[in-house]
Formats: sequence, structure tokens, C-alpha cells
Amino acid sequence: MSIDDLELAVVPLDAPEAKDPNLTGAKAAHLARAAVAGLPVLPGFVLVPAKRAPEAPTGQKAVRGAWQALAGAHGSARAVVVRSSSVYEDTEYSSMAGRFESVLDVRGWEEFTAAVRTVLDSARQVRPLRQSPDALPGDGMAVLVQPLLTSAVGGVMFGADPVEGRTDRILVSAVRGGPDQLVDGSTQGVRYQLTRRGRLVRAEPAEARDDRLLPHRRTAPLVALAKKTEQVFGSPQDMEFGFDAEERLWLFQARPITAMATRPPRGARLLGPGPVAETLPSVLQPLEEDLWMTPMSHGLTVALDVAGAASRRRLRKVPVVTTVQGRAVADLRLLGAAPSRHPFLERLNPAPGARRAAAAWRVGRLRTALPLLAVDLMADVDRALADFPPPREMLGGQLLDAVGWGRKVLSALHAQESLAGALLDGGHGATAAGEALAELAEGRARGLQDEELVERHPVLLALLPPTLADRAPLPERFGRTALPRGVGALPVREGLRLRVRWVQEMQAQMVRELARRLGVGACELGLSRLVLLRWEELVRVARGEGLPADFAERMPRTDAGVLPDEFRLAAGVPVAEPKSGPRTPGQGSGGGFGTGTAWDGQGERPDHPVLVVRFLDPALAPLLPDLAGLVAETGSPLSHLALLAREYRIPTAVGVPGATERFPTGTPLAVDGATGAVTVCDLPRAASLPVQARQESAA
Repeated sequence: MSIDDLELAVVPLDAPEAKDPNLTGAKAAHLARAAVAGLPVLPGFVLVPAKRAPEAPTGQKAVRGAWQALAGAHGSARAVVVRSSSVYEDTEYSSMAGRFESVLDVRGWEEFTAAVRTVLDSARQVRPLRQSPDALPGDGMAVLVQPLLTSAVGGVMFGADPVEGRTDRILVSAVRGGPDQLVDGSTQGVRYQLTRRGRLVRAEPAEARDDRLLPHRRTAPLVALAKKTEQVFGSPQDMEFGFDAEERLWLFQARPITAMATRPPRGARLLGPGPVAETLPSVLQPLEEDLWMTPMSHGLTVALDVAGAASRRRLRKVPVVTTVQGRAVADLRLLGAAPSRHPFLERLNPAPGARRAAAAWRVGRLRTALPLLAVDLMADVDRALADFPPPREMLGGQLLDAVGWGRKVLSALHAQESLAGALLDGGHGATAAGEALAELAEGRARGLQDEELVERHPVLLALLPPTLADRAPLPERFGRTALPRGVGALPVREGLRLRVRWVQEMQAQMVRELARRLGVGACELGLSRLVLLRWEELVRVARGEGLPADFAERMPRTDAGVLPDEFRLAAGVPVAEPKSGPRTPGQGSGGGFGTGTAWDGQGERPDHPVLVVRFLDPALAPLLPDLAGLVAETGSPLSHLALLAREYRIPTAVGVPGATERFPTGTPLAVDGATGAVTVCDLPRAASLPVQARQESAA
């Protein structure tokens, strides 16, 4: 097929109509706007379907004349680049970075016409991922043609830092030669973080001061270009640039930044699974949250108030524990699981000392009284649990009352358990999980079935996470255990923790029976739908007041993977707290934090896959949807594939040495897109033991 058969029109890049993205595509239109504003843009022209530009020169003669004007009279004096410019790419909705073809170093008419066909064909091979409401029907592809510039140094520059979400920083990746080495993921480059005034904040990897790719004579014009481009387009831009042999700076591309990380607001709380993950390790549905998280939060608040560990004003203001993505998390600083941000200032502040002094008398008396109080509470709980008839023999109102009693007593149990951990010693070190493992080993040695063992020895519930759904099976394998001694031999704190689990199991049995009864008749509520109610809503449903208006739209919470050990929330999204100490050899490329199973892109795709590759090949773009993470041995955080991964909010780490050998397919991984840390983790769905039991069985 010849150029004439394609019926293409020629629109010069400096023509007024070239600024229309619906005519020339977003890439060419942005460069046309930049050129009009006086930015350093190379000359060129755009080939568009003739029907779109009826006033423009059309046909092979017009195309050949425009090409010769760039390449020289005989078409051999100067090479050109032939690039895609689709209405679907480089928009505020989606960058489509690297999805369409571009051909560099094109010489001669035959090569030129072949390159044009290659670019146009790529529009039919790639399906747009996100479509602008203004996009024209059809493939929407135009072809941008410019002279080839041989760059001494080239790269990619973002007018803001999309990895850290900082608008007061400028992020640049640079290499010797053209920026194509960066955007195709084949080269790592050097990453610079600059202030808006051009001061170097950080360079990765570190360079000798007198041998920088981007010394001040280059960073100064780059910062000026970033600011001017932002003024032209109204927001920070993602740019490709190059310095020629005469040190002149040229702008090759400008487009909106489509994926900016969210930054936690100033003063955001430091959260993490912390110790609460031992009690509630699984994803909680709304009803489970109200039954178990609310009493835990109230109990811990009471304990912290009694101990004088935090001011009442602060305890009233924020919950001690809450849920993020359905998982239980705690305020780590309130619980003392993380150090203060300002320890010196706190030592100078008289308020904490005065508060602790006022609490000292209460704590001193409580230290001696707590064991007796705990014994009384455990005895009351044991009697109440024993007095409940089987759920099938109870009236519906009695079932509801039993669940409500459980919420109240859980608050007291959590408060005393927390105080016992802070004020009392651990006794002889026995734990409920250890006792349960011993009972399980001895019972199986006698040939008893697991269900019978749980009925005989409810201490085995310490090995299972609470759930309103069907109970999980007991662990099949575990290490050596001691001989069982009985629940009465447990220290006070472990006894309280065991009662917490028993009350939770009682509530689960009552709710399952309620779901069975509400699953028929007008409500037709099965257990899978009942757990989507809040506690107060369930009470109203039981009274016959009907379901919430939005109940039909509610969906169960799904497992999004484990959370970072320490994080802050930004617009509801957990942002991992940077770790102190030596920096990881990898570079963070954004996308948040995620966990999953390593996968090399070949064979069966696992659930929650973390794609581990040697470099960020743009051809991997079709694999991005639903990835739990992306890890590459080389590549720039500003490459095309890294940009697409950020658009999909995929945690991405680049420059991770030996990643494909260190993390073979099937390895459980955690990827921190902020820091670039990649670690082998223990995925919760791969384990049936609670944290404490896993630690004991391993020992």
C-alpha cells in the first residue's frame, strides 16, 4: 500500500489547526501549543486522514514534499523520527505510554513510507484502555514526523514527583544519548530529585560531583523548562527532552501527569497491624467489625486512660484501633508500638509526666487487684457461656441479646487483657496457642477427629481466627509441643485472651443461627448478605423495621493483601512509612504497597501475581491489569511501563538486582512502591495458624 492509497493530509506543526488534539492527536497538539508558546520544539508535520483536514494538502506529492523539507532535497541528508499521535494517548485520562509504535532514524523514502504504515498499523493492534469523551470514532491515529536529533544527554522530566506525590519537587531521569533508552525500560539511567529552584535533593545512583550527567548548567534550563511548560498547559507535565552537542535543550514531548501518588496529610496517624493482627488477622466484614473491633477499641481506650498513657482528649478524638481495607489496624504511637516523632519535646512537656503521675496511684492499686478482678471476670464469662442453650433452642430475641452481651463483655476483656500485659509478668510463659497445639497433638495421637476435639477442648479455638463464616480447619502440621496442662494453668493475660476468642465464637454461632432464620420469608438474608449489615442495622432488621435503602448495592469486602507494617493514610490509601537505615538497592516507582505471588509472565497466572522481569519492556503492558506488584531488575521509574503501572496503581520497584533469580515464580512477595523494597513475606492466606501459634510451632 502506497502513501497515496492511505489518503493522508499534511498539517505543519506550526499551523494553527495543529493545536487541535482531535485532528492531530494529543502528542502533536501539545508540541504545537508548546512551539507557539516559544518552547524549544523541533519543526515537523503531522499526517492525518484526509477527511479530517479537507483544507490541508493531500496525497503523495504533498507528503513527499513535507518529508523532503525535513530530510533534505534527496531525502538522505537528515534522518527523521516517525511517531504515533493518537487521540487516545497523552491525555489527562490515560497516557497509553509506549502502547503505539514509533520508528527512529528513518532514512530514505521507502523507509519513511514503511515507518508510516508501521505507526498506523499499531493503532489497529492496540485497544485503548481509557477513552476520552472527546475522542473521534475509529482508531484516531495521526503520524508525527520530526527530524532526528542526536542527543548528548536525554531523559524524562516530571514537573512534579509522581512517586512521592510532591508538587514541590521536579523528578528527572537522564542517560547519555536519547530518551528512548529510558522510556523503553532498557536502561536504568540516573534519577534526580530537584527543588523548584533547581537545588539537587537526591541522585540515584550516586555520582561523583564533577562527573554528573546533569550538572547545574543543565539542571537550570531543565527547571526553567518545567516551569514554563507548566504555565503553558496549566499543570505539571511529563516531558521528554534532549541536549544536543551544542548544549541546546529541546523538548520532544509534553503530556499531563496521569498518575500522581497521594501524600498523607500533615499529622496523619501512624497505623499498622501491630498486636491487633494476632486477634483479628483476617479481612472483616461490616458486622464482624462492629461485633469485634468496636469492643476492642473501647477496651483499649479504657486501658490507656487508666494507665495514663494518653490524654483523654486525644483518646476521645481518634479510635485506638480501626479497619483499613477491612483489616484491623492500630494507632501504633498510642499503643506504644512506635517511638514518638518528637521524644525530646515530649520530655520537656510537663503534661505527659503529670498525667502519668496522676495515674500512678490507680496503677499501683490495680497491679495487686487486677489478678483477682481478672479471675472474677473470667469466671463470670465461663458461667454465662455455659448457661447459653444451643442456638437452635433459643428464641430470635435471645440470640440477639446474647450477641449484644458479647459486645459488652469483650470490651471488659480487652481492657483487662491490655492492662495485664502492661502491669503483670507473663508467669511461666505458657500461652493459649501453645496449650491448643499440645491438646491437638495429644488428641490426634488418640485418634480423635478435629470436630470432636474442638467440642471437648475449646482452647483449640485459639488456633483459628474469628469469623462469622464457616470455621477454618485446624492446622495439619506444626512443630513439637509440650504436654497439655489445662486452661487453668494459663497466666492471667492468656486466660483473658482465650475468653475473648470464646465469646467471639459464641457470637458467631448465634449470628449463623440468626442468618438461617432470616434466610427465609420476607428478608431472605443468607449469611453472606447478613454480614454486610452494621450491628444497629441488624437490630432494626430483627425488629422488623426492614433493610437499609442501599443494602442491595453493598458488596462483600475482598482481600486486597496484607498491609505495610507501618503506614499513613492518604485519601483512604495506605502509604508505607519509609524505613530508617540503609536505603534499598531498588528504586520505588509508585503505586502503593502490595503483596502477592511472584510470576515471570509465563504459564498459568496465579492469584494476586507480582510480575518479576529483567527490564520494563512496554510489550508487557497487556499483563498489567490486576497485578499485585511489578518488580524489574533494570529500568527507570519514568519509563513507559512504569508510568502505565502507576496509572493502574500497581506497586512497582525497579533496579532490584538479581530479581528474577532471587524471586522465582511462586515466591510470596511484598512490594513497596514508595521505597522500592521487595521482601519475601508470609502471605496470610498461605497460613492457617495465627501469628502467635506460627511462632510457637516454628520454635
